[in-house]
Amino acid sequence: QVQLVESGGGLVQAGGSLRLSCAASGRTFSNYAMGWFRQAPGKEQEFVAAISWSGGNTNYADSVKGRFTISRDNAKNTVYLQMNSLQPEDTAVYYCAAKWTTAAWGPLRPHEYDYWGQGTQVTVSS
Repeated sequence: QVQLVESGGGLVQAGGSLRLSCAASGRTFSNYAMGWFRQAPGKEQEFVAAISWSGGNTNYADSVKGRFTISRDNAKNTVYLQMNSLQPEDTAVYYCAAKWTTAAWGPLRPHEYDYWGQGTQVTVSS
């Protein structure tokens, strides 16, 4: 079992920044690819970013590319999502997810992940 706890969400004005953290416990963190997903009210969950187990490869949704950065610190068992130039359409509950894998890239689809955090709310005001 892997337990994931997100933090860092909040209310920010458009153009502002937030950094989300996801702390993992329970298994060897460096064996897991990590992903961030989000879900806005009335919308389906969508992929935001993923990072490989090594941290060497990352993927981003087109909607956040150039604004968001995913990173990880395996020594701290934590994955981060730095969000810059936030817009109201970024408002959502953000979830981190973990998948045990030796693949070179982190998965992009929710059903490929094994473990999920409880989510953290990000609200961007215009």
